[in-house]
Amino acid sequence: MIDMENVNHLDTSNTTVFNNIDTVRETDRDEEDVPSETFVKQEPLYRNIPEHSCEICKETFSSEQEVLTHKEMHSGEKQFQCGMCEKSFSQNSHLVIHIRSHTGEKPFHCEICGKSFTDNSNLVVHKRIHTGEKPFRCEICGKSFSNNSHLAVHVQIHTGEKPFYCDICGKSFITNSHLKRHKQIHGGDKLHQCEVCGKTYIDNSQLIIHKRSHTGEKPYHCDICEKSFGKKSNLTEHERIHTGENPFHCEICGKSFTQNSHLVVHERIHSGEKPYQCEICGKAFVSKSDLNRHRKRHTGQKPFKCEICDKYFVCNRYLTKHRRIHTGENIFHCEICEKSFITESLLKRHKQIHSGEKSVKDET
Repeated sequence: MIDMENVNHLDTSNTTVFNNIDTVRETDRDEEDVPSETFVKQEPLYRNIPEHSCEICKETFSSEQEVLTHKEMHSGEKQFQCGMCEKSFSQNSHLVIHIRSHTGEKPFHCEICGKSFTDNSNLVVHKRIHTGEKPFRCEICGKSFSNNSHLAVHVQIHTGEKPFYCDICGKSFITNSHLKRHKQIHGGDKLHQCEVCGKTYIDNSQLIIHKRSHTGEKPYHCDICEKSFGKKSNLTEHERIHTGENPFHCEICGKSFTQNSHLVVHERIHSGEKPYQCEICGKAFVSKSDLNRHRKRHTGQKPFKCEICDKYFVCNRYLTKHRRIHTGENIFHCEICEKSFITESLLKRHKQIHSGEKSVKDET
């Protein structure tokens, strides 16, 4: 006979991490749809301990109370409210994690690189960057992912499933963040207005983030270089500079990026899509920043000035490259001969010496 009291006190360090699509961390980063690996479920220790299942999604739990807590996710009921930004959650544990986005508390640390996280599930996923582990595999195309939530979104590409519906026009989307972005088209959903500039937002948390552009508040600090940011998502993107993490991969050529928005722009190189067109000359571009930079050629505007030689540039990126002439900084290194260069294009041209290739410019 099993002593259930002892079972309840057994070591729970041997756990299997499960992933559930939810909206726990929508305030942490705008482009993110689902938190990774929020729930931790104990492996069954005894075959004859009954399991309780959710009749909606069929997931199993060790107690009926866990099922009831889980089902709140399906019902949409969110009774736990944040006193700082008024965001609500279906479970108190999710609220506790969310509050850390306000306090800056990160109690879970990676022993390899020192990066810290608000909850243990994010640490588990992060460690896979170091190990290269991608345990979640698509049964259709074989592509693997470091967490189940990314796999769940990916599978919808194959199935065509778009579970997030706009209640105004009926259009459907793969992810909740895509739906929220779409709803901004319908002006009636913009309920929260900034009293400084009049800009409106769908929910109050977005307005709070926006107001920091007026106040200059930057509550999110990088532990490595102490740079500060107004949005948690911007800090997350910045930290990848230190960790070398590039989690967004192009399925066509395999190139990886620190931000999903950079991947979206890159994929247009393969598709040939150029949605941003110059109204003066009709030339089209893959990104809005490229279009803005191009427009300055028509206006002659060069607002970025080198403080050393007073030379002007149409964009800050060109100025940054130019400054390396003065500083002697060569950040692009050849792994074959270890020679270094100011720009990536110069490095690529140099590598042709090793491969025996000749550039088009050389041939002409």
